[in-house]
Amino acid sequence: MKDPFFANQDQEPGRRPTGKPTPLAELESSPAARLWLAARATLAHPMKIQFLGAARTTTGSMYLLEVNSRRVLLECGLFQGRRGESILRNKEFPFDPQTLDAAILSHAHIDHCGNFPNLYRQGFRGSIYCTFGTRDLAALMLADSAHIQLSDTEFVNKLRARKGEPPVAPLYSVQDAEQVTRQFVALGYDRAVPVTDGLTVTFVDAGHILGSAQVVLDIKEKGRQFRYLFSGDVGRGGDPILRDPAVVEGVDFLQVESTYGAREHESRDQSPCAFKDVADTLRRAGKVIIPAFAVGRTQQVVYGLKRCIEEEHLPAVPMYVDSPLAVNATEVFRLHPECFNEATYEFLIQEGSPFDMTNLTYIRNVEHSKKLNDLPGPMIIISASGMAEAGRIRHHLRNNLGNANNLVLFVGYCAEHTLGAQLLAGRNPVNIFGEPVEVRARMASIDALSGHADRSELADYVRRIQGSVKRIFVVHGEEDQSLAFAETLRQSRPQAQVVVPVRGQHEEV
Repeated sequence: MKDPFFANQDQEPGRRPTGKPTPLAELESSPAARLWLAARATLAHPMKIQFLGAARTTTGSMYLLEVNSRRVLLECGLFQGRRGESILRNKEFPFDPQTLDAAILSHAHIDHCGNFPNLYRQGFRGSIYCTFGTRDLAALMLADSAHIQLSDTEFVNKLRARKGEPPVAPLYSVQDAEQVTRQFVALGYDRAVPVTDGLTVTFVDAGHILGSAQVVLDIKEKGRQFRYLFSGDVGRGGDPILRDPAVVEGVDFLQVESTYGAREHESRDQSPCAFKDVADTLRRAGKVIIPAFAVGRTQQVVYGLKRCIEEEHLPAVPMYVDSPLAVNATEVFRLHPECFNEATYEFLIQEGSPFDMTNLTYIRNVEHSKKLNDLPGPMIIISASGMAEAGRIRHHLRNNLGNANNLVLFVGYCAEHTLGAQLLAGRNPVNIFGEPVEVRARMASIDALSGHADRSELADYVRRIQGSVKRIFVVHGEEDQSLAFAETLRQSRPQAQVVVPVRGQHEEV
């Protein structure tokens, strides 16, 4: 049977008998066209989502949406974990990047955006939608990631050459990182913008890091409309710099993180006191090595240490932020007052930066970084990355783990199998740059500075969401955390079906 859309059954679709194109308005308004479009809509598939990363783990966030035959990638993060597995997972995508129509990014952390340059390298040329703050931070983060990979690869290849092993190549180049940032389309908070046919995105505040957003997807397909909310990473609220997470209305389906789905954080009020181990180490003339994410966490740590020094809980010893990215990120903070809470905005306008001290040095130059190895303690070195998986922090750990007077202080979450997680678990020796390193330094951790909501805060976040919320997908948490939080949600929102997907799982909504 031929399509009723054709006025003449023997002519081409959408053409008059003369062969000239029929005006679009006439096509769309004809009864036959409306009948054909309605029939085609009933045959359309429901929205599909495939969970390709951060499913029963916290790294490599990546979710593939299919809406109205369009493909949209939600996040494109680097997987961080066992070295061999990470290389394989990050190098190849379980889909053809050239088939994607667009991408959406919730925030600029590397486990959410770090593989976009590789996506570009393999043929993706669509728009990447995010907030203004995320665009500016991601540009820094991706360039830094590319430089780190190049530097680490050169170092590893020197070791491999000594062993007669072939060289390895970085995942992507600095040029790839620069090129993909040209595809970023920055949007203001609370602005609804079409992404593809039947899919509109709105970013609302998540309170996690500068520019972080909850992703609100309003979808029209198969004769229905619904709202799909991706939480991104949810902040705790009461942040000293950022606004609280916003409340979203009219939600039908929810995809929520669960990093701390079964844990409670220390009180923020206790965080200055949590530096007691730091004071003890400095009294012994030891070095305090703090792995910290360059964006957000470094600024929080510097501000906390500044408070401790001003209140005389700590001596004003030499302090170094050894991360060019952290220096640049601090400048980006100034450019985005739309992300600040009222108190912070007023402070920055009237008092200046809360991230400066006379005893604090920000280091960009590699040679200056190397000189820290020869300087005696006491001192504090803050360096990226927070999970100790990349960057200058691994050089500092390699040179300082063997001294029992030193302290390694973790101030954030370390995913399973990362170097940070191994150190916190007491593994000795640990492998750094492919060689074993003896661990004699003390380990400590605090989580009062966490940018992730804990179990109670996450539950409260979900409780405040308005709408029918028919199904909830629990992601971005180690398996025990995700499963535990799923049980919490089944009790607090019993009308919703709660799913904890595994990697590769398909779902329809």
